[in-house]
Amino acid sequence: MRLEASDVMEIAQWLEKRGRLLLEKEYPHHGSTTVFDHSLHVAFKSLRIVHKLHLRVDERSLVIGALLHDYFLYDWHEKVQWHRLHGIRHPRFALDNALEDYQLNDIERDIIRHHMFPGTFVCPHTLEGWVVCLADKLCAVGEGYSPFRRGMHQSVAEIPSGKSV
Repeated sequence: MRLEASDVMEIAQWLEKRGRLLLEKEYPHHGSTTVFDHSLHVAFKSLRIVHKLHLRVDERSLVIGALLHDYFLYDWHEKVQWHRLHGIRHPRFALDNALEDYQLNDIERDIIRHHMFPGTFVCPHTLEGWVVCLADKLCAVGEGYSPFRRGMHQSVAEIPSGKSV
């Protein structure tokens, strides 16, 4: 079944009722984006990728995995010792938290556990995992490093010509 944006929102609401997904709204992630908003962006981007490329995947599992891929439930920007190596360690924290709150299938587990490849050295084992891995990178760049992101103090028009960004 081909999922649309409204389906993503319904799945997000279903997860909100059964777990701690709403806590992600409290934690900043890339730039001015919250972990919750980032997870929604990754779910939408993942669906766009599979639809554009006509990939045959389990779209519901793809969306659930995308929404829970960063379910680590803490502010990784805080200078706390155990937050060190967050980029490498958080997929395990996210999976542990997700397993406490939800019954996940193998595809959803794979997405959460391996979305940080190549940083975590173990690649996804499913096509859904590869799609979310790619979507996550694309969204992170757009949210945290783009001059077009919300909250940027200097707009592109204000950059003097001839200067690199």
